[in-house]
Amino acid sequence: MGGGPGGKLEHLLVILPFPEPTEIFDRIRKKHPHIKITFRSLLFDKTPWEGREQIPKELIHFFSAGTNHIQKSPIYTKTSIPLTTSSGIHGPSISEWVILTALVHSRQYNKMHDWQRTHKWGKGEERAEDLRNVRDNAGQRLGVLGYGSIGRQVGRVAKAMGMDVVAYTASARETPESKKDKGFIVPGTGDADGSIPSAWFSGLDKESRHRFLAQDIDHLLISVPLTKETTRFLGAAEFAILAKKHAFVSNISRGQIIDQDALITALERGAKDGGEGGLRGAALDVTDPEPLPPDHPLWDAPNCIVTPHISGMGIAYVDRAFQVLEVNLDRMDAGEELINEVDRKRGY
Repeated sequence: MGGGPGGKLEHLLVILPFPEPTEIFDRIRKKHPHIKITFRSLLFDKTPWEGREQIPKELIHFFSAGTNHIQKSPIYTKTSIPLTTSSGIHGPSISEWVILTALVHSRQYNKMHDWQRTHKWGKGEERAEDLRNVRDNAGQRLGVLGYGSIGRQVGRVAKAMGMDVVAYTASARETPESKKDKGFIVPGTGDADGSIPSAWFSGLDKESRHRFLAQDIDHLLISVPLTKETTRFLGAAEFAILAKKHAFVSNISRGQIIDQDALITALERGAKDGGEGGLRGAALDVTDPEPLPPDHPLWDAPNCIVTPHISGMGIAYVDRAFQVLEVNLDRMDAGEELINEVDRKRGY
């Protein structure tokens, strides 16, 4: 984006891997008639864009929730250009994926789907044997490792299902003001005032992390951003703590946050008779590496659901990402502080 007289933006450069969103551009032009919009289509698998002379100096907005993919770029390391993300738009879609995959596992949906596919009603004894141990979510505890916008919406849905919610953040949130969500919020979603969790935990050190994981968690949601501190954040020691409640683990963050070999071992232990010392299941929308090679053992890990990093996708994605940008265009015109701005020192 290029600046004009009086601090108003006069040029908006949009580079996206999909067709030009003309209706959205018309909406922006109507509200900001002084802005010229230039669109470039660039697929993820094509040669990187080389238009360095057009790099904006006022703001770069990303359609992703994180910026770990550009943290080694000179734009990140050698400039002070404000960077903003689309954090806040993913909550509705990803929360549905989290609940969907957890219920597919707990309600043994795959078995019932097989019954239907083979036109099999299921004998009474078979139904009783397979489904008598199904446990609903009421009274269970969700632990949200990373209580950001996505974690808040998952917490909201989980609480509506009767679950208790405990939250973890990197830094302490000890006052009502500090617990508020100051980023972009899709109307009707999330936890704007931070009132849903029954308890909050914080700290990047191992002791603090283990204190949180030891809170009798039945279902752990991993939604912390990937940083140097959170790489391999969960390994054998952490899964051993979660195994005391035979927990289910959902990862919608980044694959590098988990020690996948340790996860596979924990799942294998959980699949044995009694499941002592293991996890009851996992749902992973992210892996390390991506794409996951066909011969990777994670594909065949017991009670493990793997999807190809699609939990945030949906028809509303593009429009919501532009809504975040439009909020910041309004704020720049008014000389106000941006929302969703990246703190380069923290990494998110």
